[in-house]
Order: sequence, then structure tokens, then C-alpha cells
Amino acid sequence: MTKVHVIHENDAWVAPLRSAFAALGTSYEEWFLDRGVIDLTRPPPQGVFYNRMSASSHTRGHVYAPEYAGAVIEVLERHNRPLVNGRRALQLELSKVAQYQALAIHGIPVPATLAVVGRENIPEAAAKLGYPIILKHNRAGKGLGVRLLKSEAALHEALSLLEVTDDPEAHPRDGIWLVQRYIEAAEPFITRAEFVGGRFLYAVRVDTSEGFQLCPADACDVAEGEVCPAVAPSQKFVIQEGFQHPLIHRMEAFLLANQIGVGAIEFITDRQGNSFAYDVNTNTNYNPEAEARAGRSGAQTGMGAIAAHLTALLRREALAAAA
Repeated sequence: MTKVHVIHENDAWVAPLRSAFAALGTSYEEWFLDRGVIDLTRPPPQGVFYNRMSASSHTRGHVYAPEYAGAVIEVLERHNRPLVNGRRALQLELSKVAQYQALAIHGIPVPATLAVVGRENIPEAAAKLGYPIILKHNRAGKGLGVRLLKSEAALHEALSLLEVTDDPEAHPRDGIWLVQRYIEAAEPFITRAEFVGGRFLYAVRVDTSEGFQLCPADACDVAEGEVCPAVAPSQKFVIQEGFQHPLIHRMEAFLLANQIGVGAIEFITDRQGNSFAYDVNTNTNYNPEAEARAGRSGAQTGMGAIAAHLTALLRREALAAAA
């Protein structure tokens, strides 16, 4: 019997998807990728595969999980297995530089950004853009390393702290820093547009007044014994019913061209009404409290829509195999 195979490295993020599969009676199996063996001499099982690998895996101790997932994806694609969020999606998940170039191809504005290798080059890049700036990691996740710096003095203070910290998460995983022009919004929020099956599902207004950790599953540092915000109540996220925006169709075209079946794009709108996309998430999470407040259930929810999409793909494969 064929099934859906879910590639991931974080149990908490998959819990809502398990419930959605159970409601549909869909057969599935989880591929938890941290360490293991890949047999390159044997084809993978039949079924539909869904990649949920995260750029922030190293913060949970799964240092090489994305590379492991990349190797598995190579095998899946060689054997033509149906795969949601394959090679290109993983590449974009791990690099904001790649994201910004791909978004620009589709006419989606991004903030002016300079990529910097070597921390000593950050002041020069900041001076070129002018203050205030955002300093962030090219590959990070969870909003790690994001700093709003309003002056040269603030930058030097931040760099001085980086010089003495022994926290590995304070530095970009791939060694690439991003110096980005700060976009000032009229109100302290960003918009997160969610897509399933490459089509717009809904938009979430996310409060940024408390900082830059904006994923529903990463709104705080989850300590042992605490509940992941992906399954916990939060007023930080509000679904915008009837949401419309001129960039949505461009975003759908971007996702299609880059073979991203499930994802989210975060953007901010400045005081003049100009919108700028600054992050693409290919392992997107949802907040069930926000969905419940909006009266969403079943396939109207994020995980419900994903489960329905993957189930439809599985049925299509079964019909093709029987023909």
C-alpha cells in the first residue's frame, strides 16, 4: 500500500499534520532525518513525499539534517517519486540570497540588501545603505540574529558583543551576513501569506512589536516542558479574512516556477503603501488558535489543506498505477 512520507526533523511541528491525516484516514509515514544511512543502490518506496526540512534544524541539535534531506531528495528525484517541496524548495529554504534573487525575477520587491562574508565588512555595507538597517543571517530560521540597528554606534556595539560571545547561534550558519535596508511600517505588523498546492490559502497579520521571531512555531524559545506555539494559543497571529493584495498572483507564479507546493511568504508594507517580501518559508507552520478564531476547520486550515493536498496526490498516484 502506498502512503504519504513526511520528511522532517521536529516532532512538534508535525503533530497537527498527524491529526489532519487521521481525520482523512490517510496512510502516512514519518521520515525523521537527523542521522542514518541512505542506500543509494535501492529505489525508495512508492508513495508521495513531502519535505518539511527547516533551515533552523541546527538550533535543535540536528546539525546536518538539511544536507541529509538534500541527499534523500536526490534519490527521490532520480526515481521520479512525487515530491512536494523538492531540491529547489530546500535550496531556497537555506538561503535568503537565493530567495531574493528568485523573488525579484517575478517582480516581487525585496528590501535593498547587501550580502557580506567576513564580519569586518559589515560596517562598510551598512554605511553604503545608510541607517537604520537590519542585520540578519542568510541561513538562520526562528528570527535568529535579526537586529534593528539605528546608528553606526549601535552597529559597533552589536559587533563588539559578537566578538566575545560563545553562542554559535549568534553567527550565520553559512558565514553570510545580510545588511538590509530597514522598512518602516505604518503599524508594527507584517503579513504572512500562506499557500498550499501553490495556491493562496489565507493571510496572517503578525504582530512585530515584541521582536522578529514571527513563525507561529517559533514565537518564543521553547524550553523543556513548555508547549510549542504551533499548537498553543496566541494573540500574535490574526487571520485576515477576504485578504487581497496585488502581489499574490506574482507570489503564486514564483512558487510554481520554483516547484514549491507548500510555503509562506512574509512581507512588510511601508508608510507609502509599498510592499517588500523578505522571507520565504517552505516548511510553514500555522497557529490553530488563530484559525479557530477565524472559524476555520478541516481543509480550510493550514495543516488540513496540506493533508487534503497530499491525499489527493496519493490518490492520483494510485489511479495512475492501476491504469
